[in-house]
Parts: sequence; C-alpha cells; structure tokens
Amino acid sequence: MYRLSRMRFIFPIVLLLAFFLDGSLSSVFSSFLFSYPYSMVSHLVILWIVLGVIQEGRNTRVTPFTFFAAVIGFLFDTYYAGILGLFVFLFPLIVWVTRMLSKNFSPTFFNSIMIFFIDIALLELLNYIAYSIIGIASASFADFVLYTLAPTLALNLIYFVVFYVPISAVYEKYARLRS
Repeated sequence: MYRLSRMRFIFPIVLLLAFFLDGSLSSVFSSFLFSYPYSMVSHLVILWIVLGVIQEGRNTRVTPFTFFAAVIGFLFDTYYAGILGLFVFLFPLIVWVTRMLSKNFSPTFFNSIMIFFIDIALLELLNYIAYSIIGIASASFADFVLYTLAPTLALNLIYFVVFYVPISAVYEKYARLRS
C-alpha cells in the first residue's frame, strides 16, 4: 500500500511562504539588517528545509526535499540573486549536508541547532566564494566573516530558537504517515 504524509503537501506551501517572508523581512527591516558595514541575511527557507530534513529523519523519506530545494533555489536565483545556478546548487547541497550530519546525531534541540549553524555557515561561505570568483564580492575574507557571516549566523540562530518548537509541532502533527 502506498503511504503518503500530509507534510508532502504542507512543506512546499510553507516553503513558498518562507521564500516571500525572507524577502519581505529583508525589505521591511533593511535599515536594521543592512546597516553599514554589517549585513544580516535572513534564511527562513533554509530553516524550514533543515528542520524538515531533521524532523523527518532517517525513518522515512516521504518529502522530496532535494527537489523542493532545487525549485526554491531556482526561484531564489531568478527573484533575489539574479545569477542563475548558484542557489539551485547550494540549497540541495544543504539538504545533502543536513542528511549526512543528522545520520550521526539524534534530532534534539542542541544537535539541530548545531547542524543548522553548520548549514548556514557553509551556505554563506560558498556564496561568498562564488561571488568572489565571478568578481561581485570585493570584501576580504576577514571582513566577510566579521561583517556578514557573524551577524547572519546570529540572526538565523535567533530564528532557530524562536521557530524550533512551532516547526517541530507542525512536523509532529502532520508528518505522520497515513495509509
């Protein structure tokens, strides 16, 4: 019998909401998030994806996270970044890294926040490297770490602490398999 989780339908809807909320928060709070020389990048999409992978765990693979990550990466590239191909690659990479890390750790709050921290740091680092290679980023690595990576990690860890319990509750309620 084919088993289907309701989360398979809820996941992309919330992913799109997180996509638009990332842009809206960045626009509304731009004077706070992007005050020179600091820059904080909101990653609610990554939060939703990472917690989804962690919550669904290694028991079942019902939600096609890699597919959704690639699609939302394409939307990110076309709508926010303007460079097609970067986030299409990076978001599925984050899914893979999260799966690899979550195999070795139980899905507790502290393990999840550690995995999320690594994912955000990796995403921002690879994004910086790619933009440096093509000549868009001109900041030194030390400036990037101090003025972009550290504030971005702080903002997204606050997001994690605030949204961990609600997102876990959504997964607890809707990720159960039904026949």
